[in-house]
Amino acid sequence: MNKPLLHFTHGNSYPSGAYGRLLEELGRDFDVRTTDMLGHDPRYPVDDNWHALIDELIAQLERHEEAPILVGHSLGGAVGMLAAWRRPDLARCVVMLDSPVVAGWRAHVWRLAKALGLGRKLSPGGIAERRRNSWPSREAAYAHFISKPIFQAWAPGALDDYLDHGLAPHPDGVQLRFDRDVEAAIYSSLPHDMNAVLRKPYPLPIGFVAGTRSEELRQAGMASTRKLVGENLVMIEGTHLYPMESPQLTAQLTREMIARLLPALATGDRCKAFA
Repeated sequence: MNKPLLHFTHGNSYPSGAYGRLLEELGRDFDVRTTDMLGHDPRYPVDDNWHALIDELIAQLERHEEAPILVGHSLGGAVGMLAAWRRPDLARCVVMLDSPVVAGWRAHVWRLAKALGLGRKLSPGGIAERRRNSWPSREAAYAHFISKPIFQAWAPGALDDYLDHGLAPHPDGVQLRFDRDVEAAIYSSLPHDMNAVLRKPYPLPIGFVAGTRSEELRQAGMASTRKLVGENLVMIEGTHLYPMESPQLTAQLTREMIARLLPALATGDRCKAFA
């Protein structure tokens, strides 16, 4: 029996290959396809409210032979949710992995901040555009990242996945593939128009896996997320980067959420592991 099609979309600054441990686990039960790096196709330059990024993902989904299950982390989950809201014919369900939903009064404040030109100052965009992005060697890059507590918390091998898929040759050694100006633009153009999504019930089954120590979710608040997904919300121990910290558990909770959203997938012999 063919595996159900699953399309995974990454978080900001992390190519999908950086989620190698998670994708390998999901690949046991699903035919996994990925978006490599949103925002780097010149046909879809980053714009306000991520409309072009949504167009980019929709164009990729239109090329599939069938509607996939959409799974995305952070940026990827939000763009997937917005793409499926616009084109529900292109997805079976949506699973958001710690993707902040900014709506209500926070969206109005954020819209004003962007209008005043404060988008980069009040988001991680300002930090992103100044971050170091090249090293004399892969070994030097590894030493740089592993010295930081955020990467020390990752599962064994996860940092290697990030470097294997996130670095490219550079005249002076290696450089991050994910352009830091694109990263900064994505942060500073976070949508302020998600209120439109919440005005009516979401057109597809949708669920959410939230990190218990996610600073990003704390800042965005959980009220809008709960309104969007209802009871289809589970918690996982970890920060916003729990897919790298606990890839096996993330895959398990993702499979369980998919089975909750699409019960038929939990009834066949192939999917007994979902039950």
